[in-house]
Amino acid sequence: MSSNVDLYSIATSGVNASSRLLATTSNNIANVNSEGYVRERTVFTNEILGGVGKATTERVIDVFAQNQMRRDITQVGEWETFYNKTEAIDNLLANEANSLSTGLSEFFASVQTAADDPTNLASRDLVLSQGSSMLRRMSSIADFMNYKEDELNLEFQSMVNRSNNLIKTIGDLNKAILVVKGNHTGGEPTALLNERDNAINELAGLMSIEIRESRNANGSLLVNLSSGESLVLEDGSFNLFELTDSADVMYKQLQLATTFDGAKANTNIRITEDDLGGSLGGLFRYRDEVLGPAQRDIGQLAVAFADAVNSQNRLGMDLDFQLGGDIFTLPELTGLPYSGTPDTLKVAGQFTPGQGSAVTDADIRVTVTAVSGGVPSQVSVELLNADGSPKKDENNQPVTYTGIAVTSGFTELPGGIEIEFQSASGYSVGNEFLFQPVKYSASDIEMATTRPEDLAFASPIRVDVSNSNLGDAQVVATKVTNTEVDASLGADASAFDGSGGIHGLAGSPSATVGAPLQIVFTSETSFNVLDGESPANVITSVSGVTDYTNLLAQAEATGSPAWPASFSALNDYPGYDFSLQGKPVAGDSFTISYNTDGSYDNTNALALAGLQKQGLTKLSTNSVSQPRTLHESYSTLVSRIGEEASSASIALQAAEAMKVQSSEWFDSVSGVSLDEEAANLVRYQQSYAAAARILSTAQELFNTILSSVR
Repeated sequence: MSSNVDLYSIATSGVNASSRLLATTSNNIANVNSEGYVRERTVFTNEILGGVGKATTERVIDVFAQNQMRRDITQVGEWETFYNKTEAIDNLLANEANSLSTGLSEFFASVQTAADDPTNLASRDLVLSQGSSMLRRMSSIADFMNYKEDELNLEFQSMVNRSNNLIKTIGDLNKAILVVKGNHTGGEPTALLNERDNAINELAGLMSIEIRESRNANGSLLVNLSSGESLVLEDGSFNLFELTDSADVMYKQLQLATTFDGAKANTNIRITEDDLGGSLGGLFRYRDEVLGPAQRDIGQLAVAFADAVNSQNRLGMDLDFQLGGDIFTLPELTGLPYSGTPDTLKVAGQFTPGQGSAVTDADIRVTVTAVSGGVPSQVSVELLNADGSPKKDENNQPVTYTGIAVTSGFTELPGGIEIEFQSASGYSVGNEFLFQPVKYSASDIEMATTRPEDLAFASPIRVDVSNSNLGDAQVVATKVTNTEVDASLGADASAFDGSGGIHGLAGSPSATVGAPLQIVFTSETSFNVLDGESPANVITSVSGVTDYTNLLAQAEATGSPAWPASFSALNDYPGYDFSLQGKPVAGDSFTISYNTDGSYDNTNALALAGLQKQGLTKLSTNSVSQPRTLHESYSTLVSRIGEEASSASIALQAAEAMKVQSSEWFDSVSGVSLDEEAANLVRYQQSYAAAARILSTAQELFNTILSSVR
């Protein structure tokens, strides 16, 4: 078989090929510092008749290394964002200047000091000053977290905008690559491919994505979230992210809006932030696992503290010999309507006085389940986590309460709050409202008084021992549980009249006796309870007494005749009790009266100081969980945030190490090595020179042949 070998053509193709190789090497060297540049190489086909055939310039890339590097970029983006944000909260709580534990210790220490001399106005004023300082500490922390929430939402918007721009860019580059490949068959559009890879890598830093090549369109890449939702389709069309909110406008949620050729369609897909990954997923994770719970934990502690101090102060007598009032003002609450519930419907809320220890860190969703005349008559309640998911009980079931009857005025709900539907009508079954009792409460609690005289350090009752007593029984404890003044004798009424006295149930149609004000022993093991009427009435008689603790409670439980129905109809009447130590004898009597002029009494001051060691905050919605002290509650929060920051730091270091390895793996294949390119440059120069020499030799041969025939 013969072939027509053209030495000139072979040499020419060799020169052109070497020139092409030199150009590729030069381009690699020039872009050694260009971010995202992938090393290129030029390959040639073999010509059957000799010489170099078609040249194709392509990128040298390992898809497996590239995908691993993108996954590691996503991990670093998520943990870096989560760690940096969590560390800011951790530093805030760890700062001694902001420590609520220090503030609590200083407040209760000032109460203890004031209890030593309850008439000293300077000591009383210090208690109010420390109380105000405590509020400033709580407000400082809460305000910082609220600012971080505002900042977070701005970052959400910024990252969503950047993600949408990248998604659109990738879609446009897909189209451009298809056009170039369709019009040019001499090689890959490497610059466009590098630009698309850079955009994909940046998008991978924002969220976890999966990349695969389209089977139907040459060179087009499909981009999906790792959870499966499509972002960029094979024809270049794309879907964009949107931020939405529900009842709480500060709580942003992510959804995907379908878009074709720049026109938005009507399909919206809710995106679960838990599996989002990347910097955007790190932000959502920080909000749901750190910032949101921390806001509510601080608010729960603040409400428990303020309500406990208020409740105890109301059980005492102040320096003006009046029943104590509130020291702190708790904020009012507002029901936020969910989507589908008219904004014109108003629901107000407030913390139930004395129920601060029942307040949890949960948000509360109230759903209208029955309506009468356009006004709710029954509601259900669901407790929610900071991220809107249901709270679970000890059996891992959602915590819900159904069939709660709505009363006129405020209706008490589980969780230490009560609500009132304020609109005259217009409510319907299915209306939903969100209450966030503790999210912002730490910033909104204020001082209710600045008068040191309003601190109720004394007990409002005294128990006098008759001078004629022959036994050795002495009063060792008095207890006040209710000082509610209610002339109409509502269910919460006590025996205190609010005017420096104790009254009976005068005015009540069913009342036949007054409040229990005297106990007279008829033997060592029996006594009569008498009222303060003139002449005194025997309310009940008690026998079989084995101890002398809470004598009125014993009378209510075992007295004969039975404790009056007019007493039992009230929740906590008369609201006081006392205990003895020693042994009484027949005829010994003990008389209860209002503690008039008892300015040196520090009984209630000691009770206020004792709040420091009481369990005032609930650990969870579990009804059997043990309550924690205020110090324990705060230390738990600080420890939890510290653990989150420490774990995130370790995870970030591991992710960065993985990213370094995958980047080195990718660069070992796709990165530009100056040593390798320098060697190639010498090799291609030599091949160029050799091909040029063949060309000159062919020229000489041609000239010789011409000369020989002349």
